[in-house]
Amino acid sequence: MIKVVTAAAALALAATVAAAPAASAKPDTGCQRAGLDTLKELGLLSTVARDGLPISLAVGAGVVPRAGTDVASLPDPLPLSVVLADHRAGDSSLFVYPWC
Repeated sequence: MIKVVTAAAALALAATVAAAPAASAKPDTGCQRAGLDTLKELGLLSTVARDGLPISLAVGAGVVPRAGTDVASLPDPLPLSVVLADHRAGDSSLFVYPWC
């Protein structure tokens, strides 16, 4: 049941990120690559791919929720697919990433 709820929340978050108005027509793949590089440098990529990214870990690495982001409504941990989609969202992302 928990997996179903987490999957539903992840899908809702992904839809929110995808539906958010984009600052530009192109996804911010440079930010996504930088995020993947950061996970690799921290030795966390395989763990996050398997288990998701705890929001507290992201915040500890310098990630900051954007104004208006309701962090309590997000699945925790965040699935990697959602983290990557948020990186591609550019100025419409839910979080501000210091490496972007």
